[in-house]
Parts: sequence; C-alpha cells; structure tokens
Amino acid sequence: MRFLETKIPAPFVAIAIATGMWFLPQAEPALGVLGRVRVVATAVTSQLSGVIALAAFGALWWAKTTINPIRPERASTLVTRGIYRFTRNPMYLSLLLLLTSYAIHLWSWLALAGPVAFVAYISRFQIVPEERALRSKFGSEFVEYKRQVRRWI
Repeated sequence: MRFLETKIPAPFVAIAIATGMWFLPQAEPALGVLGRVRVVATAVTSQLSGVIALAAFGALWWAKTTINPIRPERASTLVTRGIYRFTRNPMYLSLLLLLTSYAIHLWSWLALAGPVAFVAYISRFQIVPEERALRSKFGSEFVEYKRQVRRWI
C-alpha cells in the first residue's frame, strides 16, 4: 500500500469522506435546546478549524518553507513555532475539525465514522511518510520535536 503514500492531498481526502458522509442515513434534526447545542457546536468546531488552518499557513509562510504535503522532502525548515508548538499536524487537525463539524451538522452517529476514517487514512498514508522524510532531513532535531509535541493534539 506504499503506492498511496503522499499521493492524494488531504483536502481531497476530506472532500471524498464528506461526500460519503452526506450519503449516510441522517436522523431528524434536533429541536429546542439540543438543536441550539448542535448549531453552536457546528459553528465552534468549524470556526476553530479555520483559525487553526490560518495559524498553520501563517507559520509555514513566516518560515518560508513549503506547504506541499505531496513533497515533504522539499521542506527547507522544521517549523516548531506558533501552532506547531501544540500539534505537529495543524492543517490535518483543521480538516479533522471541519469533518467533525460536518458530522455534527448531519446529526448522525454514523457520520462520525467520517472523521475516524480521515484520521486513519491521513495517519497511515500522509503523516507517517512525512515524518519519515522529516526525520531523514532534520535528524535529531525532528526526533526531539516529535518527542515534545503530539501528532494531533
């Protein structure tokens, strides 16, 4: 399965999963207090997703390194500042939160399989190969960073 490693950009994976989530059976929309909780939870998770994505792009731009996840070996700098002090993969975390927000919006327990599938796929086919490339390029500096900062949160 190595042929899938770093081949499909994470946003495309998220779109494919979100499309699949849309086809799942959906419950009746929540009403009353539960409906308001649903709306607020959807808004909060989607907005948090946007903030994290902007912080990640900003940190990479500031460091003048690549944002291309298909070619992790092109990274010119190991970014460990900003949002990268809290998570090694803020862009993937952002997409995970967006899928979680969509699952809440759909109001279906089955839809929660979407974010789980995203984590499984991205961890195996994107993050592990990226970490291999970063370890090869940055050596002990990356190993120390990996020891100090969690993969997701």
